[in-house]
Amino acid sequence: MKKLYAGWTSISIVERIIGGLVIGIILGMLIPQATGISILGTAFVGSLKAIAPLLVFLLVISSLCHSGKSHGGVIKTVIILYMFSTVLAAIIAVITSFMFPVTLTLAESSSEFSAPGGIGDVIRSLVNNIVANPIESIVKANYVGVLTWAVLIGISLRHAGEATKNVLGDLASGLSDVVTWIINLAPFGILGLVFDTVSNNGLYVFAEYGRLIALLVGTMLFIYFVTNPILVYWCTHKNPYPLIFRCLKKSAITAFFTRSSAANIPVNMEACEEMGLDKDTYSVTIPLGATINMDGAAITITVMTLAAANTLGIAVDIPSAIVLSILSAISACGASGVAGGSLLLIPMACSLFGIPNDIAMQVVGVGFIIGVIQDSVETALNSSSDLILSASAEFRQWRKDGREIKL
Repeated sequence: MKKLYAGWTSISIVERIIGGLVIGIILGMLIPQATGISILGTAFVGSLKAIAPLLVFLLVISSLCHSGKSHGGVIKTVIILYMFSTVLAAIIAVITSFMFPVTLTLAESSSEFSAPGGIGDVIRSLVNNIVANPIESIVKANYVGVLTWAVLIGISLRHAGEATKNVLGDLASGLSDVVTWIINLAPFGILGLVFDTVSNNGLYVFAEYGRLIALLVGTMLFIYFVTNPILVYWCTHKNPYPLIFRCLKKSAITAFFTRSSAANIPVNMEACEEMGLDKDTYSVTIPLGATINMDGAAITITVMTLAAANTLGIAVDIPSAIVLSILSAISACGASGVAGGSLLLIPMACSLFGIPNDIAMQVVGVGFIIGVIQDSVETALNSSSDLILSASAEFRQWRKDGREIKL
């Protein structure tokens, strides 16, 4: 078994994932009735989602209670980068929507979804998540609550005995090993996920919404390959693209297929460890990014809302677009606290232009139709940006300290 495992892990994870992707597509086209194959994908994502909250909880507690030095400067830089990039993403989405306006063919109205009525609902949801029971937060993967309680407990345990700190460190290390085992099974999980998508939807289901998908994906790719590199260069004063492509390989590909920022937290942490980043820092900033760094969500909310306005012939002026950008950015940061994520925040943004809720919910329905692509790319952008910006902030500190930076 050891030789088999060693042989398996000796193959590049990207090569294994590509193999699973190709096999999944072929099986989805040839034997779509073999629904049992999709269990592989369900098990893979489910296992990562199950362990990620507990891993984050213990990692944050362990890092804070062991920390004898301040990492506030790096963490502050990361938070600033997170917020700035999210607002910038919304602004870019407004610009691309004006340059390439899209209209929608709306389907029947749906009343199955429950969307927040305003920004107050988002803030209320976030506050409720912050003060939620810590055990319930772990069980329900409420990362706002997990982070809040982990920070408080970690700080309070700074004066605990070394034996207690060592136990917490050993538990966090053990869970990290379990996550590594799960990640090594990613090709089988991706095989199941791709099979489920192809067997249920085929390869041409998105033709009708091609322009909308192109606008969403194009805007997200612009953020990843243009604005993110600018932020990296500002932090490092070096060619940013080696880091950009490294994070694409290590984080974005996995996030694209799992479609879960929460499930990708362990993947990002492993990548941070490989880059030699400070565990006391990234064990806080990576989970934080999964909660508040939502470039993709801000883009989705903005583009879909302006598409609805175009469909109804509503003229959107520049001041209104700026307000929409700010609202989208704030709402996107709260997407993790709203059931359904970014799509269910669309009606709130639509209300800014007086778009009726029943029409807005039809737009949400379109979002779910294209979600296989939209949500995959959105998650890939969100999660890989967490890794990019966390690494950039620490490299910025390295540059100030005169340490060598190898991107």
